[in-house]
Amino acid sequence: MVPALEAILAKSKNLVFFGGAGVSTESGIPDFRSVDGLYHQKFRYPPEVMLSHSFYESHTAEFFDFYRSKLIVHGARPNAAHLRLAKLERQGVCRAVVTQNIDGLHQAAGSRTVFELHGSTLRNYCTRCGKFYPVAFIEQAAGQGDGIPRCTECGGIVKPDVVLYEEGLDEQTLEDAVRAISAADTLIVGGTSLAVYPAAGLLRYFRGDELVVINKQPTPADHSATLVLNQPIGQALGGEEGGQP
Repeated sequence: MVPALEAILAKSKNLVFFGGAGVSTESGIPDFRSVDGLYHQKFRYPPEVMLSHSFYESHTAEFFDFYRSKLIVHGARPNAAHLRLAKLERQGVCRAVVTQNIDGLHQAAGSRTVFELHGSTLRNYCTRCGKFYPVAFIEQAAGQGDGIPRCTECGGIVKPDVVLYEEGLDEQTLEDAVRAISAADTLIVGGTSLAVYPAAGLLRYFRGDELVVINKQPTPADHSATLVLNQPIGQALGGEEGGQP
């Protein structure tokens, strides 16, 4: 428990949490930009190329092979940070979670108002007719023909609802995130280096009193924060919750 953080939470009436990859690493999901992350591994093409819209269009089968092996994660469970945020929402304190993560762990922990800036691996849709499919459908296509998942209704390609490089963020999700951050009296930025735009630019909409930054490394927002905690997010935010929902 961090007394200074708990004091801020105790007086907050409209808290918004803005999180990045560091929130999920404690659940066993690797951070792409860490020393051992995806961007430091050797592949035929750079990961940012293989996760781009143009690569998806021109090397579709190879895109899905890479996507299945690196972005679909099994066995990850919400950690103390996810659980605390869900509890704060039930208590009427946390009004929204804005996340750059695509793993669905905030919802798995019980948070209901979650704005997923970069989409989710758990949602997949036919690019032709719009029919939605679970993540298992993408995985099962690996052993069928060229490995490209195709709609059972119309034969269109089933694409993950994840924002690839060269693609824009969903406008409605962005608007909802801006509205939530603009109305917050407290903004907690956790597990993000604030290096990915346009997501990181959302902080400029915050007009509240308390800005808390929780990240292992320094961030560009540290100089304007009320409180800066350079420690794991689950340790700082988990409080006395531990792993209890």
